[in-house]
Amino acid sequence: MSPLSRTRSQTPGGLSGTAGTSRTAQRILGVDPGLTRCGFAVIEMQPNRTGASVHVQVTATKAEEDLSHRILAIQRAAEELLESYAPDVVAVERVFASSNAPTAMATAQATGVVIAAAAARDIPVAWHTPSEVKAAVTDDGTADKDAVARMVRRILGLPGLPKPVDATDAYAVAICHAWRSGIGAAYSMSAGTRTHQGAKTAMQKAAETQEGSMTPAQRAWRAAEKRAQGG
Repeated sequence: MSPLSRTRSQTPGGLSGTAGTSRTAQRILGVDPGLTRCGFAVIEMQPNRTGASVHVQVTATKAEEDLSHRILAIQRAAEELLESYAPDVVAVERVFASSNAPTAMATAQATGVVIAAAAARDIPVAWHTPSEVKAAVTDDGTADKDAVARMVRRILGLPGLPKPVDATDAYAVAICHAWRSGIGAAYSMSAGTRTHQGAKTAMQKAAETQEGSMTPAQRAWRAAEKRAQGG
């Protein structure tokens, strides 16, 4: 990794790779974008909504460093994670506005290089707002940081509360996407998932396969459910 990035890395519970998970799991790289601190979390979520942490890290850069070097450090961190963990999808927290223009610009710059790194590898990218993430993880779109951290720990079976907050947020974004895009989820994020050259997540492919094997009656029931959900 670039010497310009200072990365705190941990693998809670001794998990690595795909140990303890099945091949049907969806692997998601959650990203809490930022130029000073960028949170990255890789999780694997099973179709039954049980999840496990694979890797988490926060890559930091210093404000006094040259801007181009700081952006490059975030890009290289993203590239190394994409190469090492080969996620099915990248989920990024979307921030619509900020009263602090420099902060908003830095977040956009970090987001851009992560998206570009994923696009270069044909890995789909999805965006979720902070309120969507909080609602998915805690059932409360206005939940505070402590509530999110406690739920992340419980959902992933972590030995302790994830730290720092950037790591917590990255985990939460990944969980949000997993629960909103998996087979059997009431809410489909397919329309909100950006794909590159037709790339699809493993769970989307599995869902298509499952739907193709349905009986006519099952397909009719599924269509009725989608209409009821406004889809």
